[in-house]
Amino acid sequence: MSICQGKSCWPELVGAKGEDAAATIERENPLVHAIVLLEGSPITLDFRCDRVWVFVDSCGIVDQTPTIG
Repeated sequence: MSICQGKSCWPELVGAKGEDAAATIERENPLVHAIVLLEGSPITLDFRCDRVWVFVDSCGIVDQTPTIG
């Protein structure tokens, strides 16, 4: 059981446009803020229930499952 409320991962968004994916994530779980980042960008390693990193490739396409953290 997750300590976070609501939907926590979005495997169906791999291959989607990053900004569209972020909007879907925030619509499906209004408790989180989705942040679109280029793959390989530095991130903080702290775990937060209100954040989802959305990693995209150089074309802006989601290339890994967005997950709360």
